[in-house]
Amino acid sequence: MIMDSERPSQITDNRLRFDSFQGSDEPLFPSKKQRLPAMGWNSWNAFGSGNNEELTKAMIVKIKELGLDDFGYKYVVLDDGCYRPERVNGHLESDPVKFPSGFKAMADTVHAAGLKFGMYNDIGTKLCSGAEVGIYKHEKIDCEDYINWEIDFIKVDNCYYMWDNATFADPENAIYSYAPNIRSITIAGSTYSAVNDADITGTRASVKDDYVTFIGTFDGTAPDHSPAGLRSSELVFEVQIDEPGYYELVVSYATGKEEGVGRWLQIAVNSDVVFDDMLPETESPESFTDSAPIKLKLVSRFNRIRIMNHRRQENTLNSYTEIRKELENFGKDRDIVFSICEWGKTQPQNWGHLVGDSWRILNDITFQVGADGNNGTAAWESDYTTSITSQYNKAVIMDEFAGLNKGWNDPDMLVIGMDGITETMCKSHMTMWCMMNSPLMLGMDLRRVNKGDWMYNLITNEDLIALDQDLLGIQAKRIFTTIKCEDPSNEYIRDNNRVDVLAKPLDNGDVALAFFNLKNEEHSARISVSVDQIIGFISNNMSKSVVENFKNASSYQLKDLFTKDCKESSDKTFSVDSISACDCVVYRISPVA
Repeated sequence: MIMDSERPSQITDNRLRFDSFQGSDEPLFPSKKQRLPAMGWNSWNAFGSGNNEELTKAMIVKIKELGLDDFGYKYVVLDDGCYRPERVNGHLESDPVKFPSGFKAMADTVHAAGLKFGMYNDIGTKLCSGAEVGIYKHEKIDCEDYINWEIDFIKVDNCYYMWDNATFADPENAIYSYAPNIRSITIAGSTYSAVNDADITGTRASVKDDYVTFIGTFDGTAPDHSPAGLRSSELVFEVQIDEPGYYELVVSYATGKEEGVGRWLQIAVNSDVVFDDMLPETESPESFTDSAPIKLKLVSRFNRIRIMNHRRQENTLNSYTEIRKELENFGKDRDIVFSICEWGKTQPQNWGHLVGDSWRILNDITFQVGADGNNGTAAWESDYTTSITSQYNKAVIMDEFAGLNKGWNDPDMLVIGMDGITETMCKSHMTMWCMMNSPLMLGMDLRRVNKGDWMYNLITNEDLIALDQDLLGIQAKRIFTTIKCEDPSNEYIRDNNRVDVLAKPLDNGDVALAFFNLKNEEHSARISVSVDQIIGFISNNMSKSVVENFKNASSYQLKDLFTKDCKESSDKTFSVDSISACDCVVYRISPVA
């Protein structure tokens, strides 16, 4: 028997239902602002759980000394490791050794420097570090404290989340996020086979023997899975009856406790959810039994009965919504950036815009973070998800989900300055993030940066930052890749043996064009894209007059955003003859009337 305390909340707001948030652009909170991607510094990559008051103050000094705030880097965010490991009288408190002055004093220090203050928590019962101060069931008290501490930014993680098999949580929590295996349904005396009589939507579910399994939503942190397209599956039966009215439905099912098979079942008649609960456990995922009769109303002779489980997305959205709601309740006048950090697990590109200003699209970009005096290690590529290109490969085809009226795909913090990556890799990394309108959160120990050195010159490249902060707020689209594919703008490609070309429309009618060599060797063959090719991919995000001006320009001014060289050309094709390993070339192209 599953106790009520061991069940996710009922979904009482239909706006949190899958049918509502699929394709919806409307935020749940009218106060949610149209804002450009956040810029600042986060403690995690530099110091991990070892950050403290002294180090944070040193970073504030360096931000002011380097003038980074003048370039837009305003937020100073304390990540995991700053709290006491347990609550005190139900409240969060600062670690007395690391932050002896407390969080309000830290906020005052940040604000006195003309900067903005950010903090961190988790929708589960613990933080990723294991500290037992997750926000679950403490939303009201925590959000009131955050408002009293005068935060301007909150990053909310997804470890130890009870209703999904998230990182560090029990893998058996898949019982909540997947439907049971389904063999058939019986209604009005007729039995319908799941394999022969139902349609499978999406690409998640599959047929095994005489039943259908994996009815649910893809785990978006898995590196093999594309973020594009319908990421969940349902079983849909077309049922014909003689007379509308109440009927009893019996489901032949088998439960499990692993990715792909669980116990939570949702049933909808057409678009109305009529059942949303746990089924009794069976002996094994292949030990089928009949459910108790489920009463439902069929309203016409022809009905679509949908067997599904969208709770992986709905539960997570509900948890983040509860936090946003309480922040609004206690701080209606406080302008807080809400950074969703659930690593793309529940496909937040579908729902993140409802409550958040950005949403992480994948796991941490590195798991080898630094400490005081230790830079930590990052990677250009990896077989898993912890690398620059792993993040890029997902985010680059997610442009349709981002925008000023939505929010931003977040491929995690910048790893510029960490060990394991070269200056050239960092150059491409920064350019990728700026082309994709990613939040620009510095992660290095800023004491290692000096005015005029390569790190300083890179993170203060005003021409690059201008792409990220462009007022049009359109994420770049991949318009060409050297790997054969049907649609470069939409196809998920993990093979880094390629060169990509991205185009980004800008507010003044210019277009940014970036060539990225993802390979660890030089690409020496010419790559060219035409004006028509560019317009063919990005014209939907440009006004008709801007499209015509760009297409019909007599010539174009090209500015290289790294060398700052400018040239004018009447050619309708833009080319690069070679690109060094892991390098990029990026132009701002201005049409000349």
